[in-house]
Order: sequence, then structure tokens, then C-alpha cells
Amino acid sequence: MSEGFSKLEQEAWGGFLSAYSSIYRVVEADLLEHSGITHVEFEVLLRLSWEEGHRLRIQDLAARSILTRSGVSRVVERLEKAGLVRREGAVEDRRGAFAILTEAGVERFHVAARAHVDFVRRNFLGLFIDEELKQMAAFWRRVEDRQVENSQPA
Repeated sequence: MSEGFSKLEQEAWGGFLSAYSSIYRVVEADLLEHSGITHVEFEVLLRLSWEEGHRLRIQDLAARSILTRSGVSRVVERLEKAGLVRREGAVEDRRGAFAILTEAGVERFHVAARAHVDFVRRNFLGLFIDEELKQMAAFWRRVEDRQVENSQPA
């Protein structure tokens, strides 16, 4: 039963869902094995590493992540207990908070990232030629652009 999807749509959407769940599981297992961190913890460290001063408001982390604001807060709390992140109140509004990557967090992230990049290249990116990767990147931008459009007030 396709529930309204054409056969091609079913293969495309079902393929995405299957690939996402299997990739997520193997990435999670690999990160835990070599770095002792979960995929969502790695994502928080990654996003913080990209930011000026390695800091980002928790609400902005949530907006860019698969997690809710409370989910991100719990991950930041775990990373804070591990000494990888520190939390700092936002002076400008007193309700918000920043997550800031510590020196230990930077080190742990770099170690995890080296192994993670190798793993992702071996198990995902390396399956495609450059032209396919360019196409894929364009597909993801198109999907992201639609989500941004849909989140704009009418």
C-alpha cells in the first residue's frame, strides 16, 4: 500500500528513510566506539566548532539540529559534565544561554572528527563520484531552502 505515493515517490522517500536510519545507526556506533560520544553530542561539538569563539546560543543550536531546545539543553548538560562545553548566561536577555566549547571539547572534537571524516568517506561519500556529490548537495540545499521558506511568516 503506497498511501498516495507513486511507485517512484515511494522508492525515493522510502530509500531516504531507510538510508537515514541505517546511516544514523552505524555513525552512532562508530562515534561511540572511537570517541565515546553520541551522534548528537558530536553534532553539538561540530556546530560549536564552526562558530566564531566556539559559542552559540542554545536556541540557535536547537534550530540547526534534529533536537528540540530541551533536547539540546540535555546534550549540552551532558557535555558540560564531561568538561567539553560550558554554559554561559546571555547578558542581553537573561533567559537565554550560550553553549561554549572548552579547550578539552576542542581537543575531543578534533580527535573524533578525524576518525568520523574517514568513516563517512569510507561508508557514504566514497560511494559517489564528484558529480553525484554536487547533485546531492544541490538536492539537500533545495530541501533546506523549502524548510526555510515554510518557516517564514506569511
